[in-house]
Amino acid sequence: MFTGLSAFPLTPFRGEKIDEKAFGGIIRRLAQAQVDSIGVLGSTGSYMYLDREERRRAVELASAHAGSTPVIAGIGALRTRDVLALAEDAQAAGASGVLLAPVSYQPLTEDETFSLYEQVSRELSVPLCVYDNPRTTKFTFTDELHGRIAALPNVGSIKIPGVPDDPAKARQRIQRLRSQIPGHVTIGVSGDRFAAAGINAGCDGWYSVLGGLFPRTCREIVQAASSGRYPEAAALSDRLEPLWSLFDRFGSLRPAAAIAIQLGLMEGPGLPLPLAPLPPSELKEIADLLDSLE
Repeated sequence: MFTGLSAFPLTPFRGEKIDEKAFGGIIRRLAQAQVDSIGVLGSTGSYMYLDREERRRAVELASAHAGSTPVIAGIGALRTRDVLALAEDAQAAGASGVLLAPVSYQPLTEDETFSLYEQVSRELSVPLCVYDNPRTTKFTFTDELHGRIAALPNVGSIKIPGVPDDPAKARQRIQRLRSQIPGHVTIGVSGDRFAAAGINAGCDGWYSVLGGLFPRTCREIVQAASSGRYPEAAALSDRLEPLWSLFDRFGSLRPAAAIAIQLGLMEGPGLPLPLAPLPPSELKEIADLLDSLE
């Protein structure tokens, strides 16, 4: 479950409610593309904009439409009490694993972050992926803290934000982290432009925003990199540079929403207010690339 391609789809909205029909269609599309897992309620899934019942329903829908594909559900929240409730809901709704970021308003200390994972991990009956996302959470994990958390029960993976561009430095980065964690805990790269480099450096998989839109394209990159065909994987990734540049400029959520609308996966605006997708004009320069994918 915590290896290969984990596709992270949007949670489409119609007005103030989840568009259940569109969401089911997105999940089925990913399952049919044979992704290795589906990560609902990640950052691209707008988890922090949903209340508890909406999040429970999203996991329930994903589990119903994913078939045999494992569903990983985001459970991040400001209070430990709420994280525990969301974890219980996700498991009851059929999630095979959970994803937890150290969400905060007041920046967390290392001891507070460890306490969060310690309390949550011991209450779980499914494995947990540690979501390391400093750009959003403003919390930076040290490798030592990753090691302490990875030794807790039910921790199965770490979702890292990226690797250095230099292949040697990327391998060193992954080796340093791996030296701190148990052998059963996998490492997955998250920043989409770093996927090929991350797997080549020793990551076990890719937690992918783009995989939620173009799963077959992303599977090609994972398969090439995992098979040691790094030049091919790098070439496939480099072809997507216009997309990576768009993500660099605007983040991944708004471009992903605009692309999903253009693909007919959901109706506009499709995001929980006040969020809005990129204007269609921002996609004009990559229209030919989008048409060629999948």
